[in-house]
This record gives sequence, structure tokens and C-alpha cells, in this order.
Amino acid sequence: MTPERLKPPERLRLGVNIDHVATIRNARGGDHPDPVRAAQVVSMAGGDGITVHLREDRRHIRDDDLLRVQHATGLPLNLEMAATDEMVEIALRHMPHAACIVPERREERTTEGGLDAAGQHNRLAPIVSRLADAGIRVSLFIAPEPRQVEAAMRLGAPVVEFHTGEYAHACQEPEGGENVAVELRRLADMAALAVKNGIEPHAGHGLTYENVQPVAAIPQLRELNIGHYLIGEAIFTGLEDAVVRMRRLMDDAR
Repeated sequence: MTPERLKPPERLRLGVNIDHVATIRNARGGDHPDPVRAAQVVSMAGGDGITVHLREDRRHIRDDDLLRVQHATGLPLNLEMAATDEMVEIALRHMPHAACIVPERREERTTEGGLDAAGQHNRLAPIVSRLADAGIRVSLFIAPEPRQVEAAMRLGAPVVEFHTGEYAHACQEPEGGENVAVELRRLADMAALAVKNGIEPHAGHGLTYENVQPVAAIPQLRELNIGHYLIGEAIFTGLEDAVVRMRRLMDDAR
């Protein structure tokens, strides 16, 4: 008998968060640089999706950006949003491909950790249901912990995105080798748990050229979302080059 041919590994998708193009624009006012142009560059460079986070204080992406970005390319739009009535109504009005529910505090510089899906079940359940009933693919941005994955299961979320901040911080520690291994194991174990229970796992936060490959090598992960680092690198090499290089590193890891 001919042995069954092994399937090639599934391509790991790259979602690019373009929030900080808008941050630069807003620092001076006006309309330059335009996040729409960034979305178009990401599309040409091999990105698989566009992520934007419409914050309560509109510190970067603004309401009028959503429709423009959504129509700028054929890439799916992932709307990061807080679990508030305002953001639910905006999501239902714009109908992005996906909505990733994230924790949000006005005073934070960036998202500081995962959503406590386990502790906020009653608050999240009607939001997840409304978005899902409208045909929006719901994702929960959570820490790689069993209780959070189990909460996502109970809520019926089809996707989770694991917060990789602890892994990224461990990579920066002078003697962080052991902690890096621990965080990678957590990510791998929780990605496997998610898949076992019918949830598609993604990951993101703090990923760079230097630390992305061990995460990209986790076979169960289907997508990485990367933003701040790529926009920072774009200052020096251009956004197209930054996306192409990250795409290559992810592909090589698989």
C-alpha cells in the first residue's frame, strides 16, 4: 500500500494592525499619513488581514477610518473593540469580517493583558451572541490559560487570540531562557486545547523579527496579529519591506 501523503502545513496568516499609522497622523492633525494607504501596502506586501482598534478615546483609528479602510482592499477587517454598547453598535453598523473583544482602560498606553472572559461571562455573553447572530466572527483576546479557553468555549466564541506579552517580555530578560520556554509551552498547550475544543487559536502582542519564529512554529496557531513593531520598522525600511520580512520569517518557521 502506498503510504498516505502528508498534508503540507497550513499557511500561518499575518494580520497587520495599522493603528499607529493613525497615531502619527493624529499627532499633528490633518490626513497624513493615511491608514488607508497603509492597508493597501499591507495587501500588496502579502498580509492576510487588517486589524484596527477603535478605542473609546479615538486616540488613533477614528470612526470615519473604519469604512475607508474596510473598502480599501479585499483583505478581511478585524475590528478590535471593548465590550461596550457603543462598540457593539458600531460593529453591527460596519459589519467587519471579525470582531476581537479586548480589555480596555483609558489610561493604558496599549492593551496590557488578556480579557478576563472567565470573570466577565455574564457581561460578554449577550455581546458575543449579538455579534455572532449578525454574522461577525467573534474573537476573544485572552491570556493563554485553561480557565480562559474554557470560558471562550462556554461563550461560544469561534476564535481566541492569545496575548503573547508575557512571552515577549521574557525574551527581553537577560537570563530569560527558562521563562521563554515556559511561556512558549503555555502558548502551545493552550493552542492545542483550543483546537481540541473546536476553537481557532490566534496570537499577538509584542512580536518582533527576533521572537516571532518560535511562536509561528506552534502548528495549531492559524494567525498572528502584529502592529506596533511593524509600523516602527517601517520608519526605517518602509512598510512593504517590514511586512515582507515578517511574512518570510513566519513562513520559514513552518
